[in-house]
Amino acid sequence: MKIVTRRGLLKSSIAMASLSVYARSAVASILTPSTAQGPFYPSATMRLADVDNDLVKVLGVVEKAGGEVIRLKGKLLSKHGKALAGHRIEIWQCDVNGKYLHPGDRHSVAYDMGFQGFGHDVTDIAGNYSFTTIKPTVYPGRTPHIHVKVLDGQRELLTTQLYIAGEKGNNSDGLFGRMSAAQARSVSMVFTKRNHILETNIDLII
Repeated sequence: MKIVTRRGLLKSSIAMASLSVYARSAVASILTPSTAQGPFYPSATMRLADVDNDLVKVLGVVEKAGGEVIRLKGKLLSKHGKALAGHRIEIWQCDVNGKYLHPGDRHSVAYDMGFQGFGHDVTDIAGNYSFTTIKPTVYPGRTPHIHVKVLDGQRELLTTQLYIAGEKGNNSDGLFGRMSAAQARSVSMVFTKRNHILETNIDLII
């Protein structure tokens, strides 16, 4: 029978801690890939008055947004794994009809005024952010996606896009296809149901 000594337990604990640090370092080494902003980033004058992190309920509008509600959350981290607090995270996306909150979108469908279209959150002391929005839908010529921008004050640190893991349109999407397999995984949303809402976790690493 193998005898477990105090020294042996200490060595095991050190080894496990080292593996944990290595795992965090390995994850943090995969920087979130940057990509084009796209033509439909809504300037301040285009946005609705309500620009919080709940995009499915617009202040003063009775009806909620059409589409499947999701909760998008995660952490903002440095490449060394440090949580970044007080940073502004913005998201924008087309509505359930495939139309953006932007006058330049000439897609001939009505915009869903129950959908905020653009929102922001500010990371907490642990780097956490969260949004309630809709599962992204198809926009002509693109696979479903959500645009994301990270700012430190007025300084833009990252612009990227999030995708649905396993979505068949990903394979033919030009922007998705430019990423490595590891980069694609880092911005692919995998959903689980929690409290009757689809939830996904994406850490943004800059």
